[in-house]
Amino acid sequence: MTDVLATPVFGVLISLLAFEIGLWLNRKTQLSLLNPLLIAVALVILLIQLTPLTLEDYNRGGQIISFLLAPATVALAIPLYKSIRLLKESPGPILAGVVAGSLLSLLSIIFLSKLFHLSQELLLSMMPKSVTTPIGIALSEQLGGLPQVTVAAIVVTGIFGAVLAQPLFRILKITDPVAQGIAIGTASHVLGTAKALEIGETEGAMSGLSISLAGLATVLMAPILSSWLV
Repeated sequence: MTDVLATPVFGVLISLLAFEIGLWLNRKTQLSLLNPLLIAVALVILLIQLTPLTLEDYNRGGQIISFLLAPATVALAIPLYKSIRLLKESPGPILAGVVAGSLLSLLSIIFLSKLFHLSQELLLSMMPKSVTTPIGIALSEQLGGLPQVTVAAIVVTGIFGAVLAQPLFRILKITDPVAQGIAIGTASHVLGTAKALEIGETEGAMSGLSISLAGLATVLMAPILSSWLV
């Protein structure tokens, strides 16, 4: 039994199964809080705690999935290319909104981390919280953060964005669909975009475009800001 647990295939199968359970629960309940990735992480942790499976055994398969994040990051160029028409229609406002949102996200993390006296490692881990997971993990490793913390921060940020987007729009009286899409995609990446698609077609398209642009903006700005913190 121990030999089976130690195989890379077992780690991959467990990851896929846990994620499928998360997807099923999310579709069944339609609750943003029951995010498939969050559920998958919780199930894998529970499995490691309650069975002879060790973290080292699981990581033999987990590393294979991590390796696939690199081509997944490159593949983000595809939705960006497909949405290039939207960018050409209003390049100034779209780029300004995405850059401003990405910069505010980075500065808020720096301010709050300093306010609560968090370690430099935690600060660097949470800087990519508003970008999609493949970019966030790669950027976290580059900055010297902890990818595991980065993933948790990305998931929590996405869930908050999906849950609070519409109430905040109502409070702030933001009614323009383009502005709503840019805000959601820049602040809460893929998880928020799923909510944007429910709101409307334009909101979803702009949110999807903003994911790639926000990732690019964050990759360019985060190393500069982090170098000032050293």
